[in-house]
Amino acid sequence: MILAGSVDGEDKYPELGVDMSYPLAVDMTREQGEAVGAWWDEGRKIIQPSEFIIRQDGSVASSTYSSGPIGRVEPKDAVKLITLYASRE
Repeated sequence: MILAGSVDGEDKYPELGVDMSYPLAVDMTREQGEAVGAWWDEGRKIIQPSEFIIRQDGSVASSTYSSGPIGRVEPKDAVKLITLYASRE
C-alpha cells in the first residue's frame, strides 16, 4: 500500500500534473509529520521529503530524508527495494 502526505492543500493537485492513484493526506500539520517520523523545517514551516518503507509488522525497513527536492526515492527504486526485502523474508 502506498500513502502520501503534503503540507499543501488539495488546491495544489493541478500543479502536480499527475493522477494520484493512492491516498494523499493534505494540509498536514507539524504534529502529524512528527507522528510519522518526518522532519519539520522550522524556517519554511513545511515537512521535508521523507519516505518510509514499513514492514507488515509495523517496523521500519527503510527511511529516507531529504532537505530538498533532490534525493527523493523514485517509485521504481522503492519497488526494487521492497522486492529485495520481500525476497529476504
